[in-house]
Amino acid sequence: MWEPFFVMLIFVVITGRLAQDEAAFCEMLGSREVPLMSKKGDIIIGGAFSLHSQISKPSLSWNASPEPLICSRINLREFRFAQTMIFAIEEINNRSSLLPNVSVGYKIFDSCASTLPTTRVGMGLINGEERTFEKNCSGQSSVHAVVGTSESSTTIVMLQTLGIFQIPVISHFATCACLSNRRQYPSFFRTIPSDYFQSRALAKLVKHFGWTWVGAVRSDNDYGNNGMATFIEAASQEGICVEYSEAISRTGSREHVKRVVRVIRRGTASVLVAFLAYDEMDVLLEEALFQNLTELQWVGSESWITSAHLAKARYSGILSGSLGFAIRKAKIPGLEGFLLQFWETSFGCSFQSDMPGTKLCTGSENLQDTNNAFTDVSELRISNNVYKAVYAVAYALHNMLKCEQNDGKVNYTCNLNDYIAPRQVVKYLQDIHFTVQSGEKVFFDENGDPAAVYDLVNWQRNAAKDIVFTTVGIYDASQPNGKQLSMNGKNITWAAESMERPLSVCSQNCPPGFRKATIKGKPICCFSCLPCAAGEISNTKCSQCPLEYWSNVNHSKCVPKVIEFLSYKETMGAILAAFSLCGASLTLIILCIFLWFRHTPLVKASNSELSFLLLFSLTLCFLCSLTFIGRPTEWSCMLRHTAFGIAFALCISCILAKTITVVMAFKAKRPAKTIPQCSAPLQRTSVLGCTLIQVLICVIWLTFAPPFPHKNTVYANEKIILECDLGSPIAFWVVLGYIGLLASLCFVLAFLSRKLPDNFNEAKFITFSMLIFSAVWLTFIPAYVSSPGKFTVAVEIFAILASSFGLLFCIFAPKCYILLLKPERNTKNHMMGRKQ
Repeated sequence: MWEPFFVMLIFVVITGRLAQDEAAFCEMLGSREVPLMSKKGDIIIGGAFSLHSQISKPSLSWNASPEPLICSRINLREFRFAQTMIFAIEEINNRSSLLPNVSVGYKIFDSCASTLPTTRVGMGLINGEERTFEKNCSGQSSVHAVVGTSESSTTIVMLQTLGIFQIPVISHFATCACLSNRRQYPSFFRTIPSDYFQSRALAKLVKHFGWTWVGAVRSDNDYGNNGMATFIEAASQEGICVEYSEAISRTGSREHVKRVVRVIRRGTASVLVAFLAYDEMDVLLEEALFQNLTELQWVGSESWITSAHLAKARYSGILSGSLGFAIRKAKIPGLEGFLLQFWETSFGCSFQSDMPGTKLCTGSENLQDTNNAFTDVSELRISNNVYKAVYAVAYALHNMLKCEQNDGKVNYTCNLNDYIAPRQVVKYLQDIHFTVQSGEKVFFDENGDPAAVYDLVNWQRNAAKDIVFTTVGIYDASQPNGKQLSMNGKNITWAAESMERPLSVCSQNCPPGFRKATIKGKPICCFSCLPCAAGEISNTKCSQCPLEYWSNVNHSKCVPKVIEFLSYKETMGAILAAFSLCGASLTLIILCIFLWFRHTPLVKASNSELSFLLLFSLTLCFLCSLTFIGRPTEWSCMLRHTAFGIAFALCISCILAKTITVVMAFKAKRPAKTIPQCSAPLQRTSVLGCTLIQVLICVIWLTFAPPFPHKNTVYANEKIILECDLGSPIAFWVVLGYIGLLASLCFVLAFLSRKLPDNFNEAKFITFSMLIFSAVWLTFIPAYVSSPGKFTVAVEIFAILASSFGLLFCIFAPKCYILLLKPERNTKNHMMGRKQ
């Protein structure tokens, strides 16, 4: 995140030192870097390709200026990428529907597959003048977007320069997952999937073939290091172990490469995952040939798995049968003819034998190989990414310039301004969605990445004994897990052309009667074998005991499992039973207190008949919890839930009747003497009616789907949990819901009556009691569903006791306080709110 800051700091320092010579500053900024291929246009697309794959190492000295960098070893595949970009631009210029009346030009630079030349390329792309002798720099970028580069490391270097000016960069071959960081690289896009997906695809592939012990080698750069780190993480999740992980660099010493090959030779893994760039793969194979490294199953990344150069006879003995993921292949109509035309023009020959006066092209003009990578269009994978990248820029600019059709005619116009801000191009690139001629849809996600779809490629030999890349499967990251990797049924050629799949494991499977055990200090794939686990007996193999049985200590036979239920003999059951009896006893004591003071104004004002009935129902609520403790039987299972439902329905019905009485007493407009005469029958009717509804629900429940004892063997393997199955869960929740409905009515009525005279505001106590009641049972629902075994019963008992104690204390504790401790407040005048 500090790189842009340091680049700007360098700019400021240089600007200060060269303030007296602005022309020299412009020269330094990039005017010395001249594009290898260019064409003028209204819109300029920059290109950066590794047209050379080697770079000289200049000698550095304090006494002399460093020698200029010299790039060598032409890379024909990269040259084809550059020509594909030119072909796409020419195709766009010839189309009337895309960027009409707007000419598209290009500037293509050589990055030499190295970071230092890429820095100069970035400067050349930023500067608007190549060799300016004026006093002022142009102040504008010479390009509107950049296609490139082919390596992750060089792309990062370019983004550190171009990203400051928010110039969009679309890479066709940079796959490092680190480039998906939108905060660090907000102007970066790519038409090749991120290694985040490829690394996981490789782990899925290795897992699919049962290889749990593999070796790994990677490029010592951003591409290899990030990709391999992701692969190792994904492999660990799949239960795959990496025996060794080595890194090589094409610019490193040969001694280091020799050491890496020796590590591979000494390794016991027969599968090698090679997350290598094309150039590092070439270096590794040369040393592998020298040390005769054979009999390995290679699993490769997209960088080299479809390289025609590596598939030649020189390396076929090492790489035959290789597997790996490649970018999906596509056809670009007209590209082959364009490349051949360029070749014919460059060498003054023709590929057509009937052209008089023109020599026949052989394909080996000044080249060693007849089948070169420039004219080979049979594997258009990365070239297709270049093609899509150019079209992505064109469509973004087309939408940005608001190119529209005029008057229903074929002519189009574009609003071409004098200056196009790069940040605007970035915005429109993010929103593009189009389809190329091959039918492939092109779009970018929020990270600037395309859809991750790969071909699974296998190196096989044809009838002529030449290596061909055969697609044997597909990996689609958008599919659900387990369906991402699919095989198409084609036979796979394995390493050394053996007919059998290679075996790559650290330890062989354990014999019958034993299990795997990890070895301290070694990966989990290396294990020893121990006797079978609990619940299994050893005969010829580990076999699970029957459902209601468990293995003995010696794993020699199966014995019946222990049956578990909430018993009075265990601590938890005894404590809950004690609380239940204490609650019932306390309720009876309060009932006796009310009977003793039944003629006092407070008890009369509290509707003594409903109070006695409420205390009786609370006693039943406390006692019904005892039915949940003990060994479940048919009668106890039916009794516990129905008794609970009816007791609480009676209890809440009494509270509801008391609430209605309070409301009628203080809201009625008739004389007060008529209220008790008509309210008493109404109270009895409401309590009886509400309770009978719950009784009817319980009768229906017991008739059609009553609760019954059930042996739960799912929760715990070593024991059987004896519990009551609800029979009909719907009926249980209906019973519980009906109680909740009554409680809600009580709460609403009591809440509406909360402003009655303070000296007799029983509605406040009822409201508070209903809040506690609702809180307990709302908490009970998730706890009941998630509690296992006998704890389910304990949770239900706790809810019954907690809600019962809440009702008892909230409604009757204030009255008992006055009856026993404040008798002076137990007067009619005090009840009516009058002063003495």
